[in-house]
Amino acid sequence: MAGNRYGNYFRVTTFGESHGPAIGVVIDGVRPGLSFDEGVIQKELDRRRPGQSGVTSPRKEADIVHVLSGVFEGRTTGTPLCMIVWNTDQRPGAYDAIKTLFRPGHAAYTYLAKFGVTDYRGGGRSSGRETAARVAAGAVAKRLLEKEGIRIVAYSKEIAGVACRTFDVRAIEQNPLRAADPVAAVEMEQLVLAAKGEGDSVGGIVEVRVEGVPPGLGDPVFDKLEADLAKGLMSIGAIKGVEVGNGFGAARLKGSENNDAIFLDERSRRVRTRTNNAGGISGGISNGEEIVVRIAVKPPSSIRKEQETVTVDGEAATISVEGRHDPCICPRVVPVAEAMVALTLQDHLMRQRLLRRESRLTTLRNTIDLIDQNILLLIAERQGIVRQVGETKKKRGVKIRDVGREQQILNRQLPVAEQLGLDREFTANLFRAIFQLARSTQKGGVRRK
Repeated sequence: MAGNRYGNYFRVTTFGESHGPAIGVVIDGVRPGLSFDEGVIQKELDRRRPGQSGVTSPRKEADIVHVLSGVFEGRTTGTPLCMIVWNTDQRPGAYDAIKTLFRPGHAAYTYLAKFGVTDYRGGGRSSGRETAARVAAGAVAKRLLEKEGIRIVAYSKEIAGVACRTFDVRAIEQNPLRAADPVAAVEMEQLVLAAKGEGDSVGGIVEVRVEGVPPGLGDPVFDKLEADLAKGLMSIGAIKGVEVGNGFGAARLKGSENNDAIFLDERSRRVRTRTNNAGGISGGISNGEEIVVRIAVKPPSSIRKEQETVTVDGEAATISVEGRHDPCICPRVVPVAEAMVALTLQDHLMRQRLLRRESRLTTLRNTIDLIDQNILLLIAERQGIVRQVGETKKKRGVKIRDVGREQQILNRQLPVAEQLGLDREFTANLFRAIFQLARSTQKGGVRRK
């Protein structure tokens, strides 16, 4: 099945289903020799796993990561890094009552339309369970980015219409909604639990902020940084919209209001902007300011409230989804959003370094080509003079080879070569080849005496 791979130079491929044996990921592009700590991966998986509070699914999954390849004695080997998380609390029987019904908002119908088969047990690949693999891969990318001074923080900015009025990064992991405003978090939780009690669900907005991104990441036209960020974030199942910086708010502003004034920061000697309406990205390329991205998270589709649907045979029906489902997916989307942003940035960071390396390499190679061309021009010029010498020797009846002259040249040039750091034997062999070429040129049409 296509669509399971993400990235170009830091490339991930996920596999597994919601109620299959396991969920996993293979990462290509991890350099060898990097220290690898499974605890870092586990910490991120713990943030995403279900059963954390009353506002998430009660499914009990430990989500313990197991590394199958790519690590030896605590360091990466440079080969594909494969990680797997075993599913231990599947209950496929919970779907028996609705296995012939399409769940509104779910992918069962569209998967059936595309593949001719669908996995009714939690949605298979379309389940949010697949995101565990992304989070594991994202943890590796986040670790690499942290070494570059790049820090990613996401939080629930709005849930059920209640928005954070303050931003306290310390509060994010201290409340079950992962809101950056502890007061708003209390209001959010009340509304989530109320919807859960009614057999319903709510959505919200998750914001991702990234500090320390250097200017220059992103490529023109089709591979803009914001375009790739949007693709990565929109690939998360519950996401229905993405905006960068002012986003849709920019449509209601004048250019003079939306533009970010530019100045030179005297302290850092770096070009900066007075405001950050662009969200850290200009022309599809990072400008060095904080990257700010927001995503719209839809209400979870599996709800107890009765809804209209049809059976797989097209017969009208109603459905009420029982079981273990999230009344709000925002708090568990937070680490997934961080992971997708990390994967995108790491891939673009590797692209940029390769570009600069290729640019530098191209410059050096072009310089070498120019030097080589000059060498040939000088040899050709020398050969022209050699022919004149040969004609003069012919007129005077002098032998072509002049061992004494050749030795005089070597005696003069070998000390010069040594001063330039050139190997003495190499230089001698080079001039012997030049002498041989000169003799051959002078013999052409010149009778040897």
